[in-house]
Amino acid sequence: MQTFLVGGAVRDRLLGLEIRERDYVVVGATPADMASLGFKTVGKDFPVFLHPDTGEEYALARTERKTARGYHGFEFHSASDVTLEDDLRRRDLTINAIAEDEHGKLIDPYHGQRDIEARVLRHVSPAFVEDPVRVLRVARFAARFAPLGFKIADETLALMQEMSDNGEVDALVPERVWQETFKALQTDRPSVFFTTLRECGALKRVFPELDRLFGVPQPAKWHPEIDTGVHVMMVIDQAARLTDNTLVRFAALTHDLGKGTTQPDILPHHYGHEERSVKLVKQLCDRIRTPRDYRELAIVVARHHGLVHKVEEIRPDTLLKLLESTDAFRRPARFELFLTACEADHRGRTGLEDTPFPQADYLRRAFAAVSAITTEKLKTENMSGAQIGEALRDARLAAIKSLAAEN
Repeated sequence: MQTFLVGGAVRDRLLGLEIRERDYVVVGATPADMASLGFKTVGKDFPVFLHPDTGEEYALARTERKTARGYHGFEFHSASDVTLEDDLRRRDLTINAIAEDEHGKLIDPYHGQRDIEARVLRHVSPAFVEDPVRVLRVARFAARFAPLGFKIADETLALMQEMSDNGEVDALVPERVWQETFKALQTDRPSVFFTTLRECGALKRVFPELDRLFGVPQPAKWHPEIDTGVHVMMVIDQAARLTDNTLVRFAALTHDLGKGTTQPDILPHHYGHEERSVKLVKQLCDRIRTPRDYRELAIVVARHHGLVHKVEEIRPDTLLKLLESTDAFRRPARFELFLTACEADHRGRTGLEDTPFPQADYLRRAFAAVSAITTEKLKTENMSGAQIGEALRDARLAAIKSLAAEN
């Protein structure tokens, strides 16, 4: 029985990155052996165990055989005669197929160290094409390691294209799509995840709402980059610059989906794209089953981001409706996330990446002024409920008018 550290922990140590978690593979053991040592079984499809003291995962070395289309279409074989090389061969990328023994010696049968030095993401074996999740994983690794200069090997990208063309990626389950997307949103360059999927033909199958944005023009006066898809990729990277919050990053990604359905005869303008975006956001979130808070912020940003950009020009009653519609009074923390997503939209344009966004500060001042007005400060003793509401609204409008006059 031998135990090896494998996968991401070995890779990240070689890259000089912080190790987030450690996974181990055990060779020459049976489930009974693991149980006798106090390990707890947690794997459903194949034997995975939790260490009795550290809680780290230990998996018995295994091989796998494709039996049906999709992520779950595999038959696993785990026995004491499965070698370490057998186990490493089934992994996705060479940089993830390096093991380290208890003495610190590296076992690297598929030349992962060489690819780390060359900054290449390369598949381990032709069996790569059997698991559609690998298309998403490689795209996600491309995003994570883009700042380090990593590129996908041409032959690996060709296999990803093959998996898109033959419909293998259509078997992806919503939970895995969201899981990999969420991890991609956590990277410094999330746009690389989506542009990689587009390059291999998977974006139109997994995120058709995003794919149809590319090639759609916008007015050059406001969008020097012209292409809507390019703009959205710039916006999501700007969101990554502004905040670590993945709620904001997802909202930035989906804010302009409606521009992909604009009628050709009105291009490059996109009148009414906001409500079309809301409809498509709901469609996308339903399909990949995003958490509720992601869906809600994305809808608010899609519907109202256009108004924020001209907030200093709109009427006081329209500004108040904006605060009410975004639920700013009940959810001020989410309102701040909303403003950050709008700032990312403002900055996500060629040559305007570092321009200030005074609209957000203006809205913050307006919100602060309006929030300071409460029913307790108004003389409402002899008023009915409806009268109190009207008085509160009048006072809030007055506060916004006063702010506008000062501006």
